[in-house]
Amino acid sequence: MTSPLDGVRVIDLSTLFAGPLAATFLGDFGAEVLKIEHPAKPDAARGHGPAKDGVNLWWKTLGRNKRTATLNLSAPEGADLLLRLAAEHDVLIENFRPGTLERWGVGPNRLLEANPRLVIARVTAFGQIGPYASRPGFGSLAEAMSGFAALTGEPDGPPTLPPFGLADGIAALATSFAVLTALRNAERTGVGQVVDMAILEPILMLLGGQITAYDQLGIVQQRVGNRSVNNAPRNVYRTADGSWVAVSTSSQSIAERVLRLVGRPDLVGQPWFASGHTRAQHADELDAAVAAWIGERTLPDVLDAFERAEAAVGPVYDVRGVLEDPQYQALGTVLEVQDDELGPVKMQNVLFRLSETPGTVRWAGRPHGADTIEVFTGLGLDEDRIAELRQKGVL
Repeated sequence: MTSPLDGVRVIDLSTLFAGPLAATFLGDFGAEVLKIEHPAKPDAARGHGPAKDGVNLWWKTLGRNKRTATLNLSAPEGADLLLRLAAEHDVLIENFRPGTLERWGVGPNRLLEANPRLVIARVTAFGQIGPYASRPGFGSLAEAMSGFAALTGEPDGPPTLPPFGLADGIAALATSFAVLTALRNAERTGVGQVVDMAILEPILMLLGGQITAYDQLGIVQQRVGNRSVNNAPRNVYRTADGSWVAVSTSSQSIAERVLRLVGRPDLVGQPWFASGHTRAQHADELDAAVAAWIGERTLPDVLDAFERAEAAVGPVYDVRGVLEDPQYQALGTVLEVQDDELGPVKMQNVLFRLSETPGTVRWAGRPHGADTIEVFTGLGLDEDRIAELRQKGVL
């Protein structure tokens, strides 16, 4: 069985999360991904999160399906080798500050001279142009500057940043989509191009049309905790046995089922109950009704009653719940991969299922520079030349 991206060759020059995760998504569906790292400065992602016996665990997922080689791009010989690699690849993903590749002599113009069909994805906090382009930045700044943090948290509390790389993850998905779009054009026309991905922008797109609402009505959305400005009841509620469940009523029919289930059909008959927006204006009353009913029942009883009523509810999990949940198990969301360093390793499977050409995890993230000799032997360098370049710090 072939994978949908068989034959697509990707160079991943990027570090940390948005760029590397985009390359991971491509690799999951068959792209041949080559991860390039500095000989003396591995990707900082290898140092994020917990490690076991000195082996970073997040890297096992982030680096999966990638070969890894070392190359000092700031050295002229390293830049020349990158141009040779680019001539044999379809995609290059990088996230250096704007102007860095140009300073090293391997900017887009040079790369496209080496390979006119190349798709070059440049993933930075602020994009390639504008007054902030040269500033350092990470996903946390995008979460702050997009308006996400201003919306997150309790009304009387501070803005809240997520405890994980949310903006980076959203940008990674957007980057992989952009790369596939540009690859499709290269197939048709034979012409490569540059993808300018600012991490600021994809997360902004998901915040519910705030720009248009402000433009047309002057509305500035405020923090509402776990509630929604678009519908109610929508919150997390504590059960009698100390667990938590999330309830959502985005559709009118579900809202009606929930209120009938909790013994308040009288509220369903109120004029304001007829739309999500007007229900949200009565969130206190609706929350009180749902919270009281849930608070008198255990988690299994709540889940069973909601299921029988065909109302939307979900338990609030930590990672232990994810691993135990039968729906995740049925989907095959968690995969066990055999790894040379750690043995069997569990990680999340590929993001979606294709009926004819499913994605696969062929191997977990490999050690720094593990494939350097193989990669550059493939470019025609012999052992003596590789040893010389290693001594110079180029490889």
